[in-house]
Amino acid sequence: MRQYPSWKDLQRITKRGRYSCGHGCYMQIAEGGTRAWLFRYRKGDKGYHIGLGSCDYVTLAEAREKSIEYRRMLAAGRDPLTEKRAENRQKLLVAVHAKTFRECATAYIAAHESGWRGDHSRRQWVQSLEKHVFPKIGSLSVADIDLPCVLSVVEPIWTTVPETARRVRNRIELVLDWATARGLRRGDNPARWKGLLESLLPQRKSSGVKHLAAMKYADAPAFMARLRQKRDDLAARALELQILTGVRPGQACEARWAEISSDVWTLPPERTKNGREHRIPLSHEAQELLASLPRVDDGEYVFPGPRGGSMKIRSSLRLLRQMGLDDEVSHGFRSAFSDWAHERTAYPPHVIEQALGHVVGTAVERAYRRTDLFEQRRRLMQQWAEFCGTDRSHGHVVPLRTSA
Repeated sequence: MRQYPSWKDLQRITKRGRYSCGHGCYMQIAEGGTRAWLFRYRKGDKGYHIGLGSCDYVTLAEAREKSIEYRRMLAAGRDPLTEKRAENRQKLLVAVHAKTFRECATAYIAAHESGWRGDHSRRQWVQSLEKHVFPKIGSLSVADIDLPCVLSVVEPIWTTVPETARRVRNRIELVLDWATARGLRRGDNPARWKGLLESLLPQRKSSGVKHLAAMKYADAPAFMARLRQKRDDLAARALELQILTGVRPGQACEARWAEISSDVWTLPPERTKNGREHRIPLSHEAQELLASLPRVDDGEYVFPGPRGGSMKIRSSLRLLRQMGLDDEVSHGFRSAFSDWAHERTAYPPHVIEQALGHVVGTAVERAYRRTDLFEQRRRLMQQWAEFCGTDRSHGHVVPLRTSA
């Protein structure tokens, strides 16, 4: 076969085919006129070829140099095609495994969020990662995350926002464990606490459990009187319903009309903390409150938000601040109800706990106590509503103890 030693000679050729350039190097002209370099060789009775690149980007000298390298490999008993395929596989594996921490965290959330109750956990995960983690290690390969990387995230916030730092560290650990299980990284988890970070980060001083600020139950009637003066304030009505029913702030703000039937409000499992349906008896005062609210024909929420959806929890907090209560939070009214019920009534503790939507007793005890004690809770919530409606600042007498 004729050899073409120069690029000028090869440029003159226009006919489709392969043209030898020496040392097993060929220029191939395909249909349409595209040109590429090939290295051709035989092994036994079979011929093989390896692409060397387009003639537009690889020079004749570079193609010959690569062909000479392959000739030397053959002389040493190595197969250039087999080795090139192995190299390509390795590059592919590296590309597949080179996921960033952000990509892994996103995949972890997608894999686990279906098991989380509601959307609150997912939002907390995303917000904490976006704020504290992704700016520092989000774009790094998950395989390269090491102890200094983890410390760069956790150390700056460990003493300033300790609870957030604890959660962030735990979330980094979970994502890295997930990546290891997926084969995306190897070795120990640099975010683990036991035996590693516990010896590097200062121990937090415990000052006991910090409870949410709560109003004293004795002040509830006077506060309720002030609250009811805000007749046209939807946030005030949501807070009033929350106080009368003992539910959590989010459950009140996100109340649906479809959940309410006459004198019973039924929270579905996905809207309760323990994942169980919770029936709430509505006192006469709570029923009158609901009946007084405006209702749009196609409206889903009892307390709609100004931009669609439901009212936000922060609306209640903003209302408390406007009323001069700078320390209390709306969740604290549950504590006020609990204190009142335990101190001023004769209802058993498990009735009061069920009124708050808590899981009561051991699994065995719950198996035998299959009723939700609804009628007892109905009387309890009616007495609470009547207590809240008695403004003690005007000298009304409240019985010290009532019978269950």
